[in-house]
Amino acid sequence: MSTSSSRSTPVFDGHNDLLLNLWLSQAENPVGLFLDDKLDGHLDMARIRQGNMVGGLFAVFVLPQDYLAKFAPHKTALAHDPLAVTQAQIALLQHIETQSAGRAKICRTVAEIESCISSGVLAMVLHIEGAEALDPELRLLDSWYEAGLRSIGPMWNLPNQFGFGVKGDFPGSPDTGEGFTPAGISLLHACNRKRLLIDLSHMNEKSFWQTAQYSDAPLVATHSNAHALCPHPRNLTDKQLAAIAESDGFVGVNFGTTFLRADGKRDNNTPLSDIVRHLDYLLEKLGENRVGFGSDFDGTNVPDPLADVAGLPRLIQELSDAGYDSALIEKLAWRNWLRVLRQTWGH
Repeated sequence: MSTSSSRSTPVFDGHNDLLLNLWLSQAENPVGLFLDDKLDGHLDMARIRQGNMVGGLFAVFVLPQDYLAKFAPHKTALAHDPLAVTQAQIALLQHIETQSAGRAKICRTVAEIESCISSGVLAMVLHIEGAEALDPELRLLDSWYEAGLRSIGPMWNLPNQFGFGVKGDFPGSPDTGEGFTPAGISLLHACNRKRLLIDLSHMNEKSFWQTAQYSDAPLVATHSNAHALCPHPRNLTDKQLAAIAESDGFVGVNFGTTFLRADGKRDNNTPLSDIVRHLDYLLEKLGENRVGFGSDFDGTNVPDPLADVAGLPRLIQELSDAGYDSALIEKLAWRNWLRVLRQTWGH
């Protein structure tokens, strides 16, 4: 049993969609709402403090046109311009930093993340989820890197110029079609040269194995779960987990109920023990240094006992009650993320 307080355990989280939530907002200054603790969704500064979330990967995501038409008709005019949407979301992250009065910082190295954690500053890492806006010649990659980009998922669920993401309904295999295009293979090599993290979370089986073949970096899925426990196409098979372990990689457990539950239902009435069940399994397959959190806050629905980022201490307590000791809880909550980021980025 852990002897430390669950409320005192810092959490570095591998995936959230705050920037999409801010971009979709019709408020005049959504960043101000986030910083003033008045934002709808899973994340704002007050609840981040309550949950002791000290940092994480903040995703830029371009919603498909049919999603925009359904959920945000006021934004449909921009659906044909993924570059404008991407640049706008990167700008939102920059605005959080500049308007936060020192409470948040875009981090480019693990040393910067560690400094933020020790000084109580929110450590934000820029991640791109689906590279629709990136030109096949990769000319934009340098400027995005300068802006702080340190992690990229080349595809979301839909195909783009770089390849084919995972698609399909529950239950289903991740083997859902073609993998990377030649431009996608070039992107993998470019990510290795720049030491960008390559996110496996929305890759189908073919693109997963191409990444394992062509990339020399640890294999990392920022927000995915175990297919053996929940046979969603987005989850990882035992064979994939073995490859991740062999590469000394990492998996961040997704809190989305459709990726947790054995029945695959999108049902908030889901116990925190389902998260623990996936953690148990991944620890068995990957070892205690290669597993952490990848919540998908603001991008999916999460169990009611968690509710939002302020509920993270309840999850930490659930781990303690399940017999996880304080050293393992700290690894899962933040230390393992920093390990794999340092190994990938080189600093």
